Amino acid sequence: MSAEYSAHADWRVTPRASPMASHDAPRNVDNCCQHGQTGGMSRNTMSFALPEAMRSYIDERVRGGEYGNTSEYLRDLIRRDQQAEAARRFRGLIADGLESGEGRPLTSELVDELRSRALG
Repeated sequence: MSAEYSAHADWRVTPRASPMASHDAPRNVDNCCQHGQTGGMSRNTMSFALPEAMRSYIDERVRGGEYGNTSEYLRDLIRRDQQAEAARRFRGLIADGLESGEGRPLTSELVDELRSRALG
């Protein structure tokens, strides 16, 4: 069974009524900090559906104390994914450089040539 949750910019993640399960009473899962933190973040929201097992796992991680609330956990996952993607791109650029052929000494003539190519 899936539950649909709405992540609010004020760091609340609350269940939304599903049209297919409107007879189910919403479960209060708001575990946000009540300090009115905005930290300059936008007020955008995002809704998504999670299986109950995933939602329970997230709740356990938050209760474990490493994260103050569900949104902190999700932001941390996204940051880690962004870092992993940047590392993959960096490794790809290194591989491209290594495969590009023999290196050349950097001379003023080479700098002029590269500048000319870059500026058109």
